[in-house]
Amino acid sequence: MPFAPSLRRAATAVAAIAVVASLAACSPSTSTDAGSSDGALQTVTAGKLTIATGEPNYEPWFVDDDPSNGEGFEGAVANAVAEQLGFSADDIVWVRTTFDGAIAPGPKDWDINLQQFSITDDRKKAVDFSSPYYTTTQAVVAESDSPAASATTIDELKKATVGVASGTTSYTVAKAQLGEANLSVFNSVDDVVLALKGGQIDAMITDLPGAFYVVGAQLDDGVVTGQFAEADGGDEFGIVLPKGSALTTSVTEAVDALREDGTLDELQQKWLSDAVDVPVLK
Repeated sequence: MPFAPSLRRAATAVAAIAVVASLAACSPSTSTDAGSSDGALQTVTAGKLTIATGEPNYEPWFVDDDPSNGEGFEGAVANAVAEQLGFSADDIVWVRTTFDGAIAPGPKDWDINLQQFSITDDRKKAVDFSSPYYTTTQAVVAESDSPAASATTIDELKKATVGVASGTTSYTVAKAQLGEANLSVFNSVDDVVLALKGGQIDAMITDLPGAFYVVGAQLDDGVVTGQFAEADGGDEFGIVLPKGSALTTSVTEAVDALREDGTLDELQQKWLSDAVDVPVLK
């Protein structure tokens, strides 16, 4: 018996659905999920990892303001994290952002961002962070013609007049390492820098990232003479990701793996000590 018109229409619709489903199963995905079918990570651009940093960027974090060369501490960390995630150097796309824009609320056009971002609860309201890849150490800054510039041990530094800002981790470390006899305490880091420039003190102590900034931007002929071993209370730097990123867990696992296998320590020694001639004072 021939089908009624309504049954013929139903059969035709079912067949059409089957054809569409079959074609969809065979068609490539256009999603930015780089591996919806193979378990790859969801990234801004399929098959690529888009990494952001500042412009310009300075040594020792990046070398020659060229993040793609993989040199400098954060350049090397970025490449190592990418490798842990399964991306080669050729799979990395570098872009530039402002510091404030990177940690502002809202969507991003990058997957991860490295710009010496300290992990804070306030910033976590707007963006995600990986686990820390670096904890700041405290460093000694002096004018190149100061006797303190040649100090290579803590005992030698104790003979110098050293300035430090009150209420800071720098003050806590300086007091513990050097005592208070020759310690000059100021209200702010800016006041310490002015005292150093004016010859009131022989050297100053601040965190290592700050020390590089003081030497590069505030002193005419300053040097970072050495750094103290890692101490409690230092700022922790984390990789920034968009809030709620599907990559946050994977990036944290990558950073943790690099910490556990000693890679982060090796990169820190290479780029934040050996390459810039800033030895750990003992």
